[in-house]
Amino acid sequence: MFKHIKNISLLTLVMITMGSCWELDQEVLDGVTQQQVNNNSTDPNLINVLKASAYSRIVGSWGAHNSIWSMHEVSSDEMVVPQKGADWADGGLWLRMHRHVWLPSDDVMNNTWNYCYTAVGEINNLLVQYPDLPQLKSELSVLRGLVYLWLIDIYGNVPIITEDDLGGNAANNSRQEVFDFIEQSVLDNIDALTKDDTKTTINYYSAQAILAKLYLNAEVYTGTPRWADAEIAADAIISSGVYSLSTNYFANFATRNNGSTENILTLPYDENNAPGFNLPMMTLHGLNQQTFDLQEQPWNGYSSMEEFYNSYEDVDVRKDNFLVGPQYSSSGERLMDVSFEENDPDGAPLTFTPFINMLEPNALRQSGVRINKFEFAPGSNSNLSNDYPIFRYADIIMVKAEAAFRQGKLADALDYMNQIRNRAGVDPYTALTLDDIYDERGREMFAEASRRTDMIRFGKFSEPWWEKEASAPFRYIFPIPQTQINTNPNLTQNPGY
Repeated sequence: MFKHIKNISLLTLVMITMGSCWELDQEVLDGVTQQQVNNNSTDPNLINVLKASAYSRIVGSWGAHNSIWSMHEVSSDEMVVPQKGADWADGGLWLRMHRHVWLPSDDVMNNTWNYCYTAVGEINNLLVQYPDLPQLKSELSVLRGLVYLWLIDIYGNVPIITEDDLGGNAANNSRQEVFDFIEQSVLDNIDALTKDDTKTTINYYSAQAILAKLYLNAEVYTGTPRWADAEIAADAIISSGVYSLSTNYFANFATRNNGSTENILTLPYDENNAPGFNLPMMTLHGLNQQTFDLQEQPWNGYSSMEEFYNSYEDVDVRKDNFLVGPQYSSSGERLMDVSFEENDPDGAPLTFTPFINMLEPNALRQSGVRINKFEFAPGSNSNLSNDYPIFRYADIIMVKAEAAFRQGKLADALDYMNQIRNRAGVDPYTALTLDDIYDERGREMFAEASRRTDMIRFGKFSEPWWEKEASAPFRYIFPIPQTQINTNPNLTQNPGY
């Protein structure tokens, strides 16, 4: 619903770099009178108009290159951005991300910080201006909790900034304090949320999903496991009957996926009205412009690693998450890369191979399978109109399975995990291990910014993989961006950086 809302101006709450120093500037809210604000505190139409700017910040640059999605994916064993001569050198940023030697000064650290705190600032903005609208306050408080779920996972020790913090440079809060803040934000407001299947806005079930993911990773965030609580939150979604696994896995990622029975909370991208999801540009070869009749030429960057691709069985329907093999134009003509390297065994015919000859400096232009999970609509521009799933029912089923398994409820865990296996068209498990759960999560949740968090929870993130040596545990969280520390002397850098 937020793709087409225009001309909304609000009280501007300007956050100086990180959001801790604010300046207030009163403006007019177009289309809503003060009388409506005063007299219609439960009017859904009023609430929808008022909250639109907060959701537009959440949509923002999540799915864009060099932002939060890239941060999660390229630091995991799912994806890699090989350097192809001068292409994708980028000052070594994506090589550092792959090898876990990133720096506090790297752009992506600050881009993600600004994305999150801009959203926090807009939410606080609305809560300052409209303090007497309880429905608005409840929904926005939970939405802010979602942003802090991303912040606690990425940076760990971050400033908690609410509508009551109107000045000064905020200091870091501990990860435990941030955890408690997220939990309380949801618990205090969840009962006021709608149970309608809203998809693009926070409802009762997406709030439960926040709790499920928070509790699933509680041992990482606080040192204390909360498996039973994760299971309870997952059960609240599962038992509702509101959501179900889509018969077609890829229907959840189609251009027109707003009717998905599985997607719980999505970011409603639109190539014209809500741009910011430019996956085809990130991953496709320039010649694939002819495959999908794209308006712009892709950048030939993001690929999946060979070992991860090979973790799928050939009969697994999810193996179509990848674009692999010979490439053709939309009219069926074989695409020819006249700039192919002499050492490319495939020669000029454009052919994506799971094997990547090297990470740098001269990866072959055709090497690496490409990301094909989200539909690339023919004729689209550099952005997609696919709604991006933040929470999906399949994920919640696997939360239930893992939480049950870790409490010794092996039969329950097996049953729920096999729901995912059955939909994928692969044989069900007859017994289950933690590694099975880890592997299945990887195959199911590919390209949904889940793998890094899962790797940390399962103790895999520090392990060596292709072109990466073992890394130190302090890399489980990213550094506070150096730009923010330079601006705000009250911020403390995370240990190890």
